[in-house]
Amino acid sequence: MSITNLKKTQEDDESSPPPSVTTWPTTALAEVVELAAIGPCGKGCCDGIAAPATCPELRRPVARTWPALPNLQALVLGALSLGFFLGMWYLATHYRLDWYIRFNNIPTPGSVFEKALELWHKDQFLVNMGISTRRILIGFTIASVIGISLGLLIGRYRLVRQLVFPSLEVLRPIPAIAWVPMAIMLWPTNEVSIIFITFLGSFFPILLNTVHGVNSVDPVLIRAARSLGANEFNVLRLVILNGALPHIFTGLTVGMGVAWVSLIAAEMISGQFGVGYFTWEAYSLIQYSEIVIGMITIGVLGLACSGMIRLLGKLLMPWIKPHVGGEH
Repeated sequence: MSITNLKKTQEDDESSPPPSVTTWPTTALAEVVELAAIGPCGKGCCDGIAAPATCPELRRPVARTWPALPNLQALVLGALSLGFFLGMWYLATHYRLDWYIRFNNIPTPGSVFEKALELWHKDQFLVNMGISTRRILIGFTIASVIGISLGLLIGRYRLVRQLVFPSLEVLRPIPAIAWVPMAIMLWPTNEVSIIFITFLGSFFPILLNTVHGVNSVDPVLIRAARSLGANEFNVLRLVILNGALPHIFTGLTVGMGVAWVSLIAAEMISGQFGVGYFTWEAYSLIQYSEIVIGMITIGVLGLACSGMIRLLGKLLMPWIKPHVGGEH
């Protein structure tokens, strides 16, 4: 390149207008906040501002992975665990062990299985399962909506926390089963009373975990959203709610378990239908196999409900990867 051309190029560069400053569009707020939340490693261990060299996940050496083997191992170990439990149950009931724990009246796995096949063809047992499932879904849904909404407000706003939280803390230690007499007097029907007991059992775990999740959100993310022009509603929806989701789903999982405990207790005391009523009626009629069937049914239904919550959590939080402490 000649000297004349080089001078002309420099003059063109100096005469060209400076590049315009690009402004952040409001629509990119969610993406920026999510990037800041999960960090460059995508696991949420850094705040997105620190250099990648300081991130422990990025500094960790990449391990060689083998596909499909961990799932097969989990299935095999789960089958062995279930088989060991059934084997111990069979031996204890077959030989009628009578030590400190008495197995004289406990039915064998074979008799329970035969009775389950018999009940499966009876409409009344399926109706009881459907009624208990309906009560759980109604009470748990109401508790989730109210618990999450109120938890966001209590965790975010000091005035709401000072006004509402003391009264809730007084009511929280009262067991849901202790509310049964009061619920019968408060509500016009037993059905509504049982749903109310189910609601109480799941409400407080959801509420407390939501409040804890809101308090755990990094203030840097809130300031970053404010600097990008987000209003209070967008901060609450995009930053605080997303940041508190892991704690919220922990509360939902715990609340579902407590809801089943409360439901079965309420059905045993004041119900006329449901799995809890079926189990208590079997005890009154000395139908030992049906007692075990009722217990197994409660466990399977509770496991299915918890599994649905975990699946929903994976769909709503794709940035969180499962991690097992001490994994080798």
